[in-house]
Amino acid sequence: MLDNKLGITNQVELAKAEERISKANAKRLYDSGDINDLEIGTYKGLTDIQKYLFDDIYDFAGKTRAMNISKGNFRFAPVMYLEVSLNHIDGMPQSTIEEIVAKYVEMNIAHPFREGNGRSTRIWLDLILKKELGKVVDWNLIDKDNYLSAMERSPVNDLEIRYLISNALTTSIDDREVYMKGIDVSYYYEGYTEYTTDDL
Repeated sequence: MLDNKLGITNQVELAKAEERISKANAKRLYDSGDINDLEIGTYKGLTDIQKYLFDDIYDFAGKTRAMNISKGNFRFAPVMYLEVSLNHIDGMPQSTIEEIVAKYVEMNIAHPFREGNGRSTRIWLDLILKKELGKVVDWNLIDKDNYLSAMERSPVNDLEIRYLISNALTTSIDDREVYMKGIDVSYYYEGYTEYTTDDL
């Protein structure tokens, strides 16, 4: 159970509130045009996205985590190496699909926040793709189970996740519906299905 600004002490209620508030913020990020002011491909840019989404809910929004975290059997980058790792990621090239996916995978391994890493990093990834390749991911085309298993294997080999992303790219980079549906799918990957962006 995460400490939160809402004073919620029930895990199910917190999950619903987190989804509703952060998803509404993801929607506002696009509709306000604030998304166009973000640094692209940097940890600062990712931090700004995560803070934008979760600042109403958590004190730690936009802050690098100070504890070790894991998911299933996978341990994300240890805190003691996190700063070095993030500096390395900032310096990684991002001019080809191979380089961009490699950078995305490294940021996922870093998992720099206490909460909201996947949802924030998928927005971050799309901004890199948009800037460098003139494309974004149509997340609706990537099956949840395929995505999660590919990401699980990506630290060893990113071929699978690169294949999934490459085959889901679209040139509809300024299509609001592509962005909004992408947010809904991104939340679905993490098990949040109570609301759609249309509801908010």
